[in-house]
Amino acid sequence: MKYPSKSGLSLFAIAACLLLSSAIAWAANDTPVGTWRQIDDVTGKPKSIIQITENNGVLQGKVMQVLLSDDGPHPVCKKCEGDRKDQPIEGMTIMWGVSKDGDIWDGGKILDPKSGTIYKVKLTMADGGQKLDVHGYVGFSLLGRSQIWERVQ
Repeated sequence: MKYPSKSGLSLFAIAACLLLSSAIAWAANDTPVGTWRQIDDVTGKPKSIIQITENNGVLQGKVMQVLLSDDGPHPVCKKCEGDRKDQPIEGMTIMWGVSKDGDIWDGGKILDPKSGTIYKVKLTMADGGQKLDVHGYVGFSLLGRSQIWERVQ
């Protein structure tokens, strides 16, 4: 019986590692889980950094950093109601209850800290997982507004 050479095994190991890392990168881009740069749908400028996490198949999003605000570098949610009223936007959970439904994620809510309004939300991956279409709406999903978020990590 002939055994493969050491160099043949090394090449096989390198190829296996490359395939595995490609599969992991693809899987990471197939989900909204990660860190995103929120792009303002009116100005087109980066507004904040949002981290989306998953727990038991349910997504939530938290503001990690505010990049652009009319209220200075550390704004509070002036127009929010309840526990969020006058709380810092950085560190605030602004999206919750979102779960996968085929190729989209929906069923949850998203807060617009500027207006204090809570919308239903639908998330759709775009550009090979490098962009996320975030669609907030009241009533029917045909109505509402969308933002494109760019993947940071």
